[in-house]
Amino acid sequence: MEENDIPESAMVIVAHPDDAEFTVAGTVAAWTEAGCHVTYVLCTDGNTGSHDPDMTRERLAEIRRAEQQAACAELGVGEVVFLGYDDGQLQPTLDLRRDLVRVIRQYKPEVLIAWDPTTLLISDEYINHPDHRAAAQAALDAAAPASAMPLLWPEAGVPHRVRQVYIFGVEKPNVWVDVTEMIERKISALKQHASQLEDWDPTEMVREWGAESGKEKGLTYAESYRVITLERPDTVD
Repeated sequence: MEENDIPESAMVIVAHPDDAEFTVAGTVAAWTEAGCHVTYVLCTDGNTGSHDPDMTRERLAEIRRAEQQAACAELGVGEVVFLGYDDGQLQPTLDLRRDLVRVIRQYKPEVLIAWDPTTLLISDEYINHPDHRAAAQAALDAAAPASAMPLLWPEAGVPHRVRQVYIFGVEKPNVWVDVTEMIERKISALKQHASQLEDWDPTEMVREWGAESGKEKGLTYAESYRVITLERPDTVD
């Protein structure tokens, strides 16, 4: 499987503002351009993501929410949901899973996008943030099977079955999304997170990552995923 149809609706679940822009924003831009309605769910506000001794959690949360909204405007994202958990302390708890079930049932995405929770050592220079892994585990657990189970948290809304899960950051992808025409929008969206980038220009890095992902399939720039199909179109009610 090298490519998939563009869904009518999708939900991106990540831990922090800027996570999606670093990773899947090219896919998001391509899908929204084609008419897909995309919802972002941010488990935290990134409220400890600063080394400035004069910064407060409350002020940083406001800054990072605004930056995420600006990035989403660049990408055509329809809604942004902030769950408000504390940055640096996220755990794949039942409370978080229930909150994610609630938003999945509310927005009813056809496709869910999340990180691979098993990805720990990304490179020789980076250990994957524990919040990333916690958000990813909770997202997958919410998508399958929790959100579809009518007797589980009925107060969280009418059950909904996610058709596919796109998992990024995997070693063995099975789907590549061509983001060549969207790479500039991805870079522009990422640059909205000025509190995190400061004076650093991410352009070269984003291009290098996209080129590396696309190389195997002869694409100039791509984003790759392990796609799990939970519901075939001919089995969906």
